[in-house]
Amino acid sequence: MQMSSKVWRAKGEYQKNKRRFTFSKELLALNESQVRERVLSELGSRHRVKRRNIVISEIREIKPEEVQSLELRKMLGVESV
Repeated sequence: MQMSSKVWRAKGEYQKNKRRFTFSKELLALNESQVRERVLSELGSRHRVKRRNIVISEIREIKPEEVQSLELRKMLGVESV
């Protein structure tokens, strides 16, 4: 990603086989629309969920220190390798 990328956290839920699942995803992106697209794409790909069954309730920018994903923390240099 480019240097102007920001860290985002997206939260929401999706429905599959008449069951509801919640998710929280952290990723790097330039803006909110890229975050929305990546979340829809990844959930659809990994869990075979249609976009219409995914509800994103919150997308917000977070500080690198707030990141919980170990993989992302290492990429950002917050966590020692």
